[in-house]
Amino acid sequence: MAKSGDAEKSSEAHVSGQSNNPLSRPAHALTREQLAAELDVDNLSGLTAQEAKTRLDKYGRNDLGEEEGVQPLKIVVAQIANAMTMVLILAMAVSFGIKSWIEGGVVAAVILLNVVVGFFQEYSAEKTMDSLRSLSSPTATVVRGGEAMVVPSGEVVPGDLVEVKMGDTIPADLRLIEAKNFETDEALLTGESMPVRKREVATFDDNTGPGDRLNVAYSSSTVTKGRAKGIVFATATFTEIGAIASALHQRERRVRPVKRKPDGHAGPHRYLEAYTLTLGDVFGRFLGVNVGTPLQRKLSKLAMLLFGIAVVCAIIVLGANRFHTSQEVIIYAVATGLSMIPASLVVVLTITMAAGTKRMVQRNVIVRNLKSLEALGAVTDICSDKTGTLTQGKMVARGAWIPGMGTYTVELTSSEPFNPTKGDIRFDSREPHDINFAPRSDKEEKMETSAQGAIASPTDLLASSKSRLQNFLTVASLANVATVFEKEGTWVARGDPTEIAIQVFASRFGRNRLDIMKEDKTNAPEWKEVAEFPFDSDVKRMSVIMKQNTTGEHFAFTKGAVERVIRVCTRYCTSDVPEGESAEVEMTEEFREQILRNMEVFATLGLRVLALASRKLDAGMDANEDTDRNVVEQDLTFLGLIGLYDPPRPESAPAVRECHEAGISVHMLTGDHPETAKAIAIEVGILPKRMDRVSADVARAIVMTATAFDALSDQEVDELPVLPLVIARCAPSTKVRMIDALHRRKRFVAMTGDGVNDSPSLRRADVGIAMGQSGSDVAKDASDIVLTDDNFASIVAAIEEGRRIFDNIQKFVLHVLAENIAQAGTLLIGLAFKDASSLSVFPLAPVEIVWIIMVTSGLPDMGLGFERAVPDIMRRPPQSLRTGIFTLEFLVDMVVYGLWIAALCLASFVLRVYAWGNGDLGRNCNDAYSPACETVFRARATTFACLTWFALFLAWELIDMRRSFFRMQPGSKRVFTQWFHDVWRNKFLFWAILFGFVTLFPTLYIPVINHVVFKHTGISWEWGIVFVAAVLFFAGVEAWKWAKRVYFRRAARKNTGRLWKDMDIEERVFGEYLSGYESSEAMVAANGRD
Repeated sequence: MAKSGDAEKSSEAHVSGQSNNPLSRPAHALTREQLAAELDVDNLSGLTAQEAKTRLDKYGRNDLGEEEGVQPLKIVVAQIANAMTMVLILAMAVSFGIKSWIEGGVVAAVILLNVVVGFFQEYSAEKTMDSLRSLSSPTATVVRGGEAMVVPSGEVVPGDLVEVKMGDTIPADLRLIEAKNFETDEALLTGESMPVRKREVATFDDNTGPGDRLNVAYSSSTVTKGRAKGIVFATATFTEIGAIASALHQRERRVRPVKRKPDGHAGPHRYLEAYTLTLGDVFGRFLGVNVGTPLQRKLSKLAMLLFGIAVVCAIIVLGANRFHTSQEVIIYAVATGLSMIPASLVVVLTITMAAGTKRMVQRNVIVRNLKSLEALGAVTDICSDKTGTLTQGKMVARGAWIPGMGTYTVELTSSEPFNPTKGDIRFDSREPHDINFAPRSDKEEKMETSAQGAIASPTDLLASSKSRLQNFLTVASLANVATVFEKEGTWVARGDPTEIAIQVFASRFGRNRLDIMKEDKTNAPEWKEVAEFPFDSDVKRMSVIMKQNTTGEHFAFTKGAVERVIRVCTRYCTSDVPEGESAEVEMTEEFREQILRNMEVFATLGLRVLALASRKLDAGMDANEDTDRNVVEQDLTFLGLIGLYDPPRPESAPAVRECHEAGISVHMLTGDHPETAKAIAIEVGILPKRMDRVSADVARAIVMTATAFDALSDQEVDELPVLPLVIARCAPSTKVRMIDALHRRKRFVAMTGDGVNDSPSLRRADVGIAMGQSGSDVAKDASDIVLTDDNFASIVAAIEEGRRIFDNIQKFVLHVLAENIAQAGTLLIGLAFKDASSLSVFPLAPVEIVWIIMVTSGLPDMGLGFERAVPDIMRRPPQSLRTGIFTLEFLVDMVVYGLWIAALCLASFVLRVYAWGNGDLGRNCNDAYSPACETVFRARATTFACLTWFALFLAWELIDMRRSFFRMQPGSKRVFTQWFHDVWRNKFLFWAILFGFVTLFPTLYIPVINHVVFKHTGISWEWGIVFVAAVLFFAGVEAWKWAKRVYFRRAARKNTGRLWKDMDIEERVFGEYLSGYESSEAMVAANGRD
């Protein structure tokens, strides 16, 4: 906290229920007006932005000050206590044990360097993740200066006006000023398992306990039902939860529990089992095989495998030298063992992932856990909501139909969707299915009359209606919690986009909710709200109970999905009659069909259609918030339809196309009508435009309602020719079934969600994606990543970034392991070189090996982790997480590159010793320099220079695993110079490789360092061998890449007749739906995901 010291002192004397700055009485004992006055806040517009900033400086941040944050000591211990470092420590101990002080000292220096560099890199990564955790922490909707805005909960201050809804976490202690069917879960504070219903009007005695303060919502409790507004009176350690904050941060138990019998007893074997499993967990954490992301665990297991191979290699060295325990033999064994240890691997992996999370933030994606970085690259299917994700979430009412009256069409002529004074209204007495809604020409747009009726003013339309239009508008305005008002000449709105659009429509006719319910000193409001039943995704309706103050009568006003509303309607009006008279008749199945037909006309225009209904409640019902909503929502009178248009985001169609190019199927799971969903899906490219070529059985499956989908058994779902690309009227349980169905088809699923009910599907999906703006805190907590802009295009950006990270990890792991194979191969085959005492002479000294692993290759490996995406990264199928980075191509490349480098290194050693040397390997040349060892030392230097260059050049070659180093950009016109632009593009990698070149020369030519430490000597004409070997290295790697390109092209043409990336988008994506195309699934199965 900004003022943590002061807060701790003052909170010691803090009185329960009081504010940060003590009030005249505890907040629960004050009325709403009294609290607002004492905190100097306006109940409607909240604090100003400047006042909020002042109070933040005064009271400090709204947190409990107990976050552990980054712990440097823990990072240092982790750097030392891991498998990789322990192997190096073992090698150091062996070196010192046989009195090889130089080798032991160098390994000790490497350990120290590894720990220091690893510490700073891990510290940086932890700081990055810490900042990301703060970005994805709970947020609060506050009203400041009359405008609702989302801020981090830590920035909430006393006096803030906060709006909360179902699924939100209360950001601070609130004194409620408005509550609609509002309940919170306070189990964390009071231990009460049942949600608590709140009452904002009541006040309580000063000494009332926390559990009985029904006008207060407590920090960290969760909203389980309804919505509310409240004024913050306590933040941080002054909240009730602050007093018991230690209970919120219990550490995870690391001791396995003892399995006991029902009577509580346990046998000795159960204690032994628990202790054994706990010990296994400890070793697993130490070795890294049961902590971290799947890839980190896999690499830790790889480290253990390599350690085993290193031991085997050391034994082979000892065996080849008849198990002589002389210093020379043991040092050779140590050198061979070290050659198999990829010491820089885990550090580089951590840095690559941390850098990836930073790039994600720049692309509006917050990563909540690192495993999702790996998973994103493997996503094969995205299940997305429509409203606000694929569309703009800025709805406007475009049409309405009132039975017996006619059809109203709104034509917007400005970009001000909240301004009810803009745009024209056309009225036609016909029903929607009798009207031609085809687009009109510019000339027709300017005409007063058209196929959609004549332009009329709201005043004239109200004057021509006796009661029906007025009743329709009253329900539209009051069955609605959005607020629309003018502020300083600009119209602003707060609330759900759907309700805002309906409220603006009602405001066009002067029926704004704020005006209808406005209360002043002389007049009571026309209507008073008694109860609210918020929108429920299961019943897909929202209702309010209103009292008409002039008559004292109670009415139920309902809006919702058309099918769900007409299901509870029993009457409708046939004509417009004066207020007090009735033209209601019984609802018939024929009229229900007529309603649905009109709804489908609106839906085919891409409009989201809702129905409005009402009923007068019986005087004896005494309806309130505790009344069963099923009793209220029955025997309703159908009033009409209203159609809302939510235009697709401009970037949605390109993003969907990019998904299709990447081999990713996009599914739209929406609560809208099937025709509305279908129209938008075709517009953004989720459905094929050539629907006429879709067979009848596929057409039935490709667009389904949730009712039809849920009615199928799992076996019937699996027998569908294709899984739906669009599911309309979707319920939360349908999302879970869809994920399960995709999993049974071996698909890897990303699912979006924003509501409380979406949390099961977010957890069930391979990658759960929550909405940062409209999402509830419960949904964010269940998700893997959070979109800060709620935009579908950001999902695609996240997948591209996930693929880039996956590619880069694969590149630097391949680089490290190919070098390990090269070094081990060189040393093992080098066992054949025996000196005069019949002991093996190593072509590479231990210090040379450690130098190449840590100094020469460490920075280029990191540079590969920062490499940008290859050009066609989103024009290939997703990779498989089952194989991960260790694909068949990866394994073959690793062996080929490793053996090719080993062959060139051995050739350079042999040429210098036998072709241009005397063939004398001297005596004791593994230990010290002598004139007899001149040839060996120069040959060793030549081999070391070759291996250094190969390691550096291989990093450049691995920028693209298939394209030529000299032609990485396929469309470039720089035939001869493109390679230079490519190597300069990644400046970190460029300077890392240049550093590797520069540091080679001091090791060769500085006296003492060359002879005593590195066991080689300076070379002269031998550089000719190095240059020729470098040319051969490039030739071999380029030849291998060319062979791979030829092989994969031929394999693709053999299986499909063309390459994946060369196929038409509709052919690639919808091939399994359209006749005459092979499915993309067959493509992937035949061609692999590489």
